[in-house]
Amino acid sequence: MDPPARAAGHPTEDHDMHLIPDAFAQSAAGGAAGAPNPTVAMLIQFGYFIPIIVIFYLLLIRPQQQQAKKTRQMLAALKRGDRVVTSGGILGTVTGIEDQKVTLHVADKTELEFVKTAIVNVLPEGGGK
Repeated sequence: MDPPARAAGHPTEDHDMHLIPDAFAQSAAGGAAGAPNPTVAMLIQFGYFIPIIVIFYLLLIRPQQQQAKKTRQMLAALKRGDRVVTSGGILGTVTGIEDQKVTLHVADKTELEFVKTAIVNVLPEGGGK
């Protein structure tokens, strides 16, 4: 089946075949006249990412590192008699400390063992019963 015939003088009749070559011709001519160094262009594009990386570091990575440091210091300073809160929300008094675990007194005749990293907060003196 033949394609439909176009009326003479149709706007796309002569231009369809020339659009793409014209575009390539413009980029080739423009590229030869005053082409910037591709290395410089690449460095300029890379320069746009540096502020993004700095902001990402300052807003996300650094605060997380500081919080982790505070948590490590809190766990290192943990001692018997401290009143603590676990990640599960259990309040207790530290009765024993080992390398990786802590024993908490949570009620009369009830002691529970937790992994040391489950301690999320040490309550101030006289902080809740």
